[in-house]
Amino acid sequence: MCNEAYRLAQIGQVAQDWGQTRIPLRCPEGKPNFAPLDSIPITDHIEIIRAAPASDADERAAEMVTRRWSWPGPSGKPVYSFRSDGGAIANGAAKNEGYGRCLIPVDGFFEFTDPPPPPADAPKPTKKPPKSKWVFTVSGLEWFCIAGVGRTDSGVGETWAMLTCPPGPDIAPCHSRKVVVLTTPDYAPWLTGEFPAADLCRPLPAGTLEVRRVR
Repeated sequence: MCNEAYRLAQIGQVAQDWGQTRIPLRCPEGKPNFAPLDSIPITDHIEIIRAAPASDADERAAEMVTRRWSWPGPSGKPVYSFRSDGGAIANGAAKNEGYGRCLIPVDGFFEFTDPPPPPADAPKPTKKPPKSKWVFTVSGLEWFCIAGVGRTDSGVGETWAMLTCPPGPDIAPCHSRKVVVLTTPDYAPWLTGEFPAADLCRPLPAGTLEVRRVR
């Protein structure tokens, strides 16, 4: 399951493209640095978008804040992905058992598979070869959002995890699950809760994702 992503898009581009949602985007903690990131590993603090608290001036707004990827699980291991199939994902900014919807802007995400077997006549390796690494992007888009779920942890504060669902044909050869990939028309319904989570957390049609081996 995806435990690494990357983001090279600039804040200006994200803000401009976000305008298509017709939902204002606020930065209540100040405009984020939004530095280009070749790798976003688990426990890093990066920018997410979530529904902003309603106000008299604008009932529907979103906010960009910087929060930690993953919360500590019962065994101490980080919980960095969360099954969307469970039905515990609240609509909009509301909370349901401590969970609420968010979006994680990225350019792409990585998946890992076992390395190909060496040739039959190759010398026996002295150490285990690294796993093959594959990058997934959305065809025709420079950046997109992964659906996430936010949770406040008593030890590390506000956190988030990527939501997962069954894989579509583009990712099934690599993994039995996939992160929930959303595109611009899905952003507003996801944050506002206009559609149930199950309507948006679904496998994507073949050809939606482009895949390339990077290792």
